[in-house]
Amino acid sequence: MAEKKRKKEISTASRLSVAPMMDWTDRHCRYFHRLLSRQTLLHTEMVTAPALVRGGALHLLDFSPEEHPVVLQLGGSEPQELAEAARLGEQAGYDQVDLNCGCPSDRVQSGTFGAVLMKTPELVADCVAAMRAAVGIEVSVKCRIGVDDQEPREVLPRFVEKVAGAGCRKVTIHARKAWLQGLSPKENRDIPPLDYPLVVEMKRAFPELEISINGGIDSLEAAQALLEEGLDGVMIGRAAYHKPWEILAGADARIYGAAAEAKAPEDIARAMLPYIERHLAQGGRLHQITRHMLGLFAGRPGARGWRRVLSEEATRDGVGPELIEKALMRVTEAA
Repeated sequence: MAEKKRKKEISTASRLSVAPMMDWTDRHCRYFHRLLSRQTLLHTEMVTAPALVRGGALHLLDFSPEEHPVVLQLGGSEPQELAEAARLGEQAGYDQVDLNCGCPSDRVQSGTFGAVLMKTPELVADCVAAMRAAVGIEVSVKCRIGVDDQEPREVLPRFVEKVAGAGCRKVTIHARKAWLQGLSPKENRDIPPLDYPLVVEMKRAFPELEISINGGIDSLEAAQALLEEGLDGVMIGRAAYHKPWEILAGADARIYGAAAEAKAPEDIARAMLPYIERHLAQGGRLHQITRHMLGLFAGRPGARGWRRVLSEEATRDGVGPELIEKALMRVTEAA
């Protein structure tokens, strides 16, 4: 019964999620985002199964209890290795495990995982089946609509059918192709055209699945419009990172119908202080946290001063949480 309740809670949370983003959605970023939204589903950066299973890098699984609900995204292509990595994730306390079939970077391709797996749906199905057999938590898949010269309307339904046949019930689709040759990872986020209607078609074709959409969504209004199209969830990446207040602070009320909280971005900045103090006491550096907070005042008076103070001074030796108050003074002066 408890497991069923948790899966229902995760399904509700996944109406809006923050995308897994390499070098960005680390544990400090996720803690910060959780202060902005209590209900949005958070994701780790992609963690490779070989790093966990062969490399023993279990520190990559560290996270704060406050981050729940939180999903561990795994990269890999060997079913049993992914199964073991998923088991480690479940033991660490993650609410869900996601298999990356969408990242187009060279270093991911060289490991035969990420978007290149769109070419081998049978292998992905084997990976999903092995992971599901190893854990009791949900196993999801994040993919593209196709890669290279594939015709999305042909390959995407087959891909979704294969992973569904292996027991996957949650699929997030980045509504762009990935070009594995000729485009950089950054270009792959912008140049291939978006095809939202195709993702909506997948929901209609597979009504029993939870289908979420990702790619180019930069506002809560856009997210709401896509949910109204019948999709189960919307995943936002760069906009949530660069405009966290605009995207996440209003999410609980607008997406989940929760009562709006009377809080300001200044409140969030100060709420980070105990976390920052703990991190510094453990030998951490201030900029490891504050680099994720630069966009807190995006579009507001004082945003530039806030960013400048944190960018220029947070890397200095001996600097502490008092820098947050100094940066907030720039906001106050500009108001």
